[in-house]
Amino acid sequence: MKRREFLGTLPVVGAAVSLKAATPGPKIDIHNHYYPETYFQTIRDLAGDDYTFDSDATGTTIIKFRGARFFGIQPPMTDVSLRLEAMDRVGIDVQVLSVSVPNVYFARVDQEPEIARGINDAYAELIARYPQRFKGFASVPMSVPDAALAELERAIDVLKLNGVIMMSHIRSKPLTDPSFRPFFEEANRKKLCILIHPMMPTGMAEQLREYVLGPIVGFLFDSTLAVARMCYDGLLRDFPDIRWVIPHLGGAIPYLMARIDQGHHDFVACREKIDELPSTYLKKLYFGTVASSPYTVSMVRDLIGTDHIALGTDYPHLLGSIDGSVQTIEAMRIPDAEKQRIFSGTALAILNNI
Repeated sequence: MKRREFLGTLPVVGAAVSLKAATPGPKIDIHNHYYPETYFQTIRDLAGDDYTFDSDATGTTIIKFRGARFFGIQPPMTDVSLRLEAMDRVGIDVQVLSVSVPNVYFARVDQEPEIARGINDAYAELIARYPQRFKGFASVPMSVPDAALAELERAIDVLKLNGVIMMSHIRSKPLTDPSFRPFFEEANRKKLCILIHPMMPTGMAEQLREYVLGPIVGFLFDSTLAVARMCYDGLLRDFPDIRWVIPHLGGAIPYLMARIDQGHHDFVACREKIDELPSTYLKKLYFGTVASSPYTVSMVRDLIGTDHIALGTDYPHLLGSIDGSVQTIEAMRIPDAEKQRIFSGTALAILNNI
């Protein structure tokens, strides 16, 4: 059985896959996670007391942050053959791979650059083996500003990766911290695609220990907090050429947009650093679709348009769904051209080196 192939810079549709979706055309998954084989052992070797390994009631190996579960290790995270089988089953042509939490922030600060280089080199090697199926977001050692800039240049200009994954905070520092501005200045110059992935909310691990509340709820509100701060602080205004991607349909941002605008009206601090309503900047963000229903995606589509929405599955994490993410878009009552924009058009418009 043939599959769709990604030839050069444009996907070409081949024969149907076994769970073919109704909408013709290519599908690019902009939010999913692949981990080099040595990654988890590196966490075991280098992480401090904050990160511990355990197993849950099903026997799955899990990682905890200060006692709160945030990560369950699944076989496709390191097994490319399982990943390709799942992609073919649902008709996803290309995955843009990234390393989510804890990214490079589990070890000492001085070890971040070496960990980032290892991840990015592994990605480049995998993409070279499967150039028609995989692209990748680079990891960068943001705690070491000069090294972050050097790795950004190497990853984008030499390895030809397709953007950067960044955490919603860097070792509890918000992305608005002045030490990060030189990086964002260069990112703006490069018109960089940056996927902002949530972390455990700072200082809340104890409240998130029960019911896996960290990834179910905490992650989404950490993204929301990060983006709202970035907006009020002028980061979105000052760096308009960065293509910011917020997964999980933007956390709570779409639902709080009017309230964030009201804050701009009511409080002097919320309008000191920006010239326009916050929604003006927030509507320029790009939102990934994972863990959303057709109804919520449709609401965001009405708010910002399908040209700012991209397919994301969070594969292979349990809270993601490679099948459900495709089916969600298919179930939307919108024209096929708009579905195709979500499936691939937005990704092709914002990724680097495409």
